Amino acid sequence: MKPNYRRCVSCRKVGLKEEFWRIVRVFPSGKVQLNEGMGRSAYICLQQSCLQTAQKKNKLGRSLRASVPEKLYQTLWQHLPPNNPPKQI
Repeated sequence: MKPNYRRCVSCRKVGLKEEFWRIVRVFPSGKVQLNEGMGRSAYICLQQSCLQTAQKKNKLGRSLRASVPEKLYQTLWQHLPPNNPPKQI
């Protein structure tokens, strides 16, 4: 079976599906949530810099074509892996 590759909406890095968070706009309700349900999906790295850029520039919202609730961003910030330094640009 071929591995599943995905791309981060923030830094555009390609990697295995397990290396990313999956954000889903659930069909047909349009609710945006973390890693549950079927519908339009966007993927983001587990990096502080990627999350910061995605939130600041609304990259998740544009990719999902829906508004992303602030509560979801707060959940993502809480689930960042410890000792994860920001990437140098």
